[in-house]
Amino acid sequence: MSDAIKHECGIAMIRLLKPLSYYKEKYGTSFYALNKMYLLMEKQHNRGQDGAGLANIKFDMAPGKRYISRHRENTSTPIKDLFAHINGRFEEEFEKHPDHIQDPEWLKQNLPYTGELFLGHLRYGTHGGNTIEHCHPFLRQNNWMTRNLVLAGNFNMTNVDELFDQLVELGQHPKEKADTVTVLEKIGHFLDEENDRLYYDYKEKGYSKVDATPLIGENIDIQNILFESAKKWDGGYAIAGMIGHGDAFVMRDPAGIRPAHWYQDDEVLVVASERPAIQTAFNVRWEDVKEIKPGHALIIKKDGTVSEKQFREPLEQKSCSFERIYFSRGSDKDIYQERKELGRLVVEPVLKELDYDTKNTVFSFIPNTAETSFYGMVKGVEDYINTVKIGKILDGKRSIGADEVRDILNMRARVEKLTIKDAKLRTFITDDVHRDDLVSHIYDITYGTVVRGQDNVVLIDDSIVRGTTLQQSILRIVDRLGPKKIVIVSSAPQIRYPDCYGIDMAKLGDFMAFRAAIALIKETMQENILDDVYQKALAQMELPIEENINVVKEIYKPFTAEQISDKSAEIISPNNINAEVKIIFQSIEGLHSACPNHLGDWYFTGNYPTPGGNRVVNRAFVNYMEGKNVRAY
Repeated sequence: MSDAIKHECGIAMIRLLKPLSYYKEKYGTSFYALNKMYLLMEKQHNRGQDGAGLANIKFDMAPGKRYISRHRENTSTPIKDLFAHINGRFEEEFEKHPDHIQDPEWLKQNLPYTGELFLGHLRYGTHGGNTIEHCHPFLRQNNWMTRNLVLAGNFNMTNVDELFDQLVELGQHPKEKADTVTVLEKIGHFLDEENDRLYYDYKEKGYSKVDATPLIGENIDIQNILFESAKKWDGGYAIAGMIGHGDAFVMRDPAGIRPAHWYQDDEVLVVASERPAIQTAFNVRWEDVKEIKPGHALIIKKDGTVSEKQFREPLEQKSCSFERIYFSRGSDKDIYQERKELGRLVVEPVLKELDYDTKNTVFSFIPNTAETSFYGMVKGVEDYINTVKIGKILDGKRSIGADEVRDILNMRARVEKLTIKDAKLRTFITDDVHRDDLVSHIYDITYGTVVRGQDNVVLIDDSIVRGTTLQQSILRIVDRLGPKKIVIVSSAPQIRYPDCYGIDMAKLGDFMAFRAAIALIKETMQENILDDVYQKALAQMELPIEENINVVKEIYKPFTAEQISDKSAEIISPNNINAEVKIIFQSIEGLHSACPNHLGDWYFTGNYPTPGGNRVVNRAFVNYMEGKNVRAY
């Protein structure tokens, strides 16, 4: 994506299902789980580079022995520094006790991160600061094992204010109004209630407090805790939790917005945001990795029992299509094919824009995530060229010579790597003019690839959010090659609406398509639309959240997608370039065709899967009209 946006987070969980000595004997290391956790997190580093954290729980530790370990990093290389810190702890002890490195039981009794249950997190901050306190996993501590809660997730809640108020009504005094705090305290509250329920039940049956404690751990009803906790949640989430005595869970939102995958054999249970991370780390087949069902929680009891239980009524599944377009690693079997198909499906409008002149057109991509869709686009262009070849060869009206046959066979798509992304330049110059000049050099070009004044250039990007990088850098530098026309292709549709489920796209005024629609409204003297929608959005704010509808759709209604695309091209075209600029976007129908199992498309269509999404988009428009440069959630 040429416009960098922060997004998503990543989770990773490992539960060992055999005694620790088993892994030492079979794999030759006492750090089997830790090594696998490092792989799981490193293979998902695309999901979070603002911070990383790891927590571990040891089972059946004696009183007075530490059984929960946690460390978090928010450095520029958080995964590396996280595991360097943990390894540093080991190295210190091994210098004192070199004989114990191969003794898993001694390690468990004496060193952190040597237990049976691990939870890791990678953070991309979409809201709030980036201090250590904002990094997962979060820990809710208590002297009773079964009341300790460790939590990490990939989530955003749209109704944080309401959830905060509910905590206050329960008598709590939350330290911060943030979805991470409200989710942690909500689950923690019902975990406490479940502990109390079981304790008084066993007390009535004559059990002592000491005898009741292990029974509470065995019989905690995690499904009911999650059911009670999530009743009022509105958002997208994949949330993993560990309870101090050894139970664990991973819950997924009812619409399946955020991803969560899992794998189990007789040695290990593992959960991760992305399927390829599990496949690579544990060398398992694609079909062996399952997806947690929407509205369900994977519940792992301390005794090793694993079940998938419903805690919310599933909604129509609207898994995030941006996962397929951009966020997830392209090494996933399905995602790779879907991205190629997204590229192939834009070929016809591209060829039409070029008047089918493939001979004088250079095809390329904007590094680096659009490379796969580029392959699909080139394959589509080559399919078209092959039809032209067949037509020429089968034209039986005349004989053709060897030279003409050779020319026909040599017809192919002209593919070049036109743009190169350099290391990010530090904008230490303070004045705007010279700082913008530095920014324009983030990308560079490959000279000599375009015939000046004769060739067209087609550049595919996986999506276009703001258009800032195109305007400030890419269009300027590509124009130096002297093309007649520059066609920017987005393998995703026009981004028209904010996301509120985990992607850093919160302000309407940032979106190129929205700015284009506003410009068209003003050009056609239909400013009354803005006032009408503003009043309707204000009225929506007074309604219960479940009654909200997306009134911002009316902003786009007077115009075709092509009109908005053309106006977008006009808006982002620098004044001093010579080439004509056109923008072609994927269609909604093409998106659904390429990604049939991931129909979450609210950022393109405004069809939010939860009522809170409609509340957010209306509030975002009110903020825009009132000149407030703030988030809508």
